[in-house]
Amino acid sequence: MAKNNNNDKMSREERGRMGGEATSQNHGSDFYQEIGRKGGEATSNNHDQDFYQEIGRKGGEATAESHDSEFYQEIGKKGGEATSESHDKDFYQEIGRKGGEATSENHDRSFYEEIGEKGGNARNNNNNK
Repeated sequence: MAKNNNNDKMSREERGRMGGEATSQNHGSDFYQEIGRKGGEATSNNHDQDFYQEIGRKGGEATAESHDSEFYQEIGKKGGEATSESHDKDFYQEIGRKGGEATSENHDRSFYEEIGEKGGNARNNNNNK
C-alpha cells in the first residue's frame, strides 16, 4: 500500500484508488452512463466549437503518432462493414448525391476535365499491361 511519510496515513493516490474500487462495486453501468451524460452536458455548456475542434485535432495527432497505416485500414474496414450492415441502397444514393452536389459547387469545369483525363490515362495504362 502506498503511504506517505505523514504518520503512516494513506496517500491521496491510495485513497483515490480505493474509493474508485468501492464505487465500481456499488454501482452498475447505468450509474456511469448517467454521470458521463451529465459531464458531457456540463462540458458542452461551458465550451464552444473551437474547444471541440482543438481537442479533436490533438486527439487525431496523438492517434496518428501512435498508429500505422494498417491500423487505419482495419478501422476503416470495420467502419465500412458496420455502415453497410445498418444502411440500405437509398442511404448510399443520398450521400452520393449530396457529395456530388457539394463537389460541383466547389469545382469548375477544368477540375472535371483534369480528373477525367487522369482516369482515362489510368484506364489506358491498366489495359496495356
